Amino acid sequence: MSNRALSRRDFIKLAGAGGITAAAGMAGCAAPKPSRNGDAARVVVVGGGPGGASAAKYLKLYEPNLEVTLIEPKRAYYTCFGGNWYLGGFRDLETLRHDYRALEYRHGVQVIHDKAIDLDAPGYQVKTENSGNISYDKLVVAPGIDFDYGDIEGLSSADVEAIPHAWEGGKQYAVLRSQLLEMEDGGTFILCAPPDPFRCPPGPYERASLVAHYLKENKPKSKILVLDEKDSFSKQGLFEEAWKELYGDMIEWVPAEEGGSLSRVSVSERKVFTDGGEQEHKGDVINVVPPQKAGRIAQQMGLTDADGWCPIDQVTFESTVHDDVYVIGDACVADPMPKSGHVANNHAKVVAVSIINSLMGREQMEPTTVNTCYSLAAPDWGFTVAHVFEHRDGEIHSVEGAGGLSPADESRGFRAREADFAPAWYAAITKDIFR
Repeated sequence: MSNRALSRRDFIKLAGAGGITAAAGMAGCAAPKPSRNGDAARVVVVGGGPGGASAAKYLKLYEPNLEVTLIEPKRAYYTCFGGNWYLGGFRDLETLRHDYRALEYRHGVQVIHDKAIDLDAPGYQVKTENSGNISYDKLVVAPGIDFDYGDIEGLSSADVEAIPHAWEGGKQYAVLRSQLLEMEDGGTFILCAPPDPFRCPPGPYERASLVAHYLKENKPKSKILVLDEKDSFSKQGLFEEAWKELYGDMIEWVPAEEGGSLSRVSVSERKVFTDGGEQEHKGDVINVVPPQKAGRIAQQMGLTDADGWCPIDQVTFESTVHDDVYVIGDACVADPMPKSGHVANNHAKVVAVSIINSLMGREQMEPTTVNTCYSLAAPDWGFTVAHVFEHRDGEIHSVEGAGGLSPADESRGFRAREADFAPAWYAAITKDIFR
């Protein structure tokens, strides 16, 4: 069945377990031992999130003779996807934690828990904080995101304990959850959503929904104010339908055109100022998600453009800045693909084959990739968006008529069934990445 013929239902069935293989025929790519200088070629992967961990795993799966090294400072990774479930009070934070033991012991990836600090591109070496210089034949950089506080007066990265972003997994989610638990009934939760592009486009609106779920059950007099840098958002109609049905007037969304754009924060007064400072909002708990750019190591390696993201060849994911360096995940310019964990996992499969083909002197493929994104408005109210993408002529294109969005005005039973799919999708995608 061709991708163009996929119905939304068929697509979701195929995409549920980590995505359709990034291109037909990718699996089973094993071939005689690749080499650059007569020895087994070495691929180094920087960053152990969904993109980097998937790349390390699939490089070994597709070509076991490769030497694959993953450089990641943390011993475990907490996913952002699923984090809003924890904020909503129906998922334990430790269930979002994943380590690298399977990559190392099951798949034969060398895992170095260290911090990459720079790149010697002419010398084909990654510089690390404690492990010296690590040589590579091909380098994959999966740096994730960094935050840009430059345009937010009164707020900096030093304020994340008081005004958390909670847009990286683990500790920041625990900080925000603690503040919600301490908030009194009748308080106001303010969520400042970032401008495009940013990680997980539906994420702020799922967060507003699931915080509302928690407050409705525990602090029903409370309010949620969403102040937005945009005039529309991902899955807007579906979220607004859910808000009306589930939460009444608990959630208020203020778009940029109505004064929602953030200009200043007073941390000590627990206030945010929008609309050029004309509007003042006081919050008991304030969650500011700042503008975003490619992770810091990508900046240090000189892989970013003037906008702060990493330009790539959208067929192979090779950087347009340095030869034999590939950038995947949230950091790369892969429009129209969204910045999501599922997309990063697909990027990884593409880059694994791109690297193997390059090492073998083979012609590059023009792959097909996918994205599936589940959002919950409550534990029993879910909806999905699914996309198929073609990579051709150096660019990524959406496949018209493939995938789709959950229909509007469906029954509670329909929404509950989609909500049931979400944790199953989470289990499948994390298994595909880390196991």
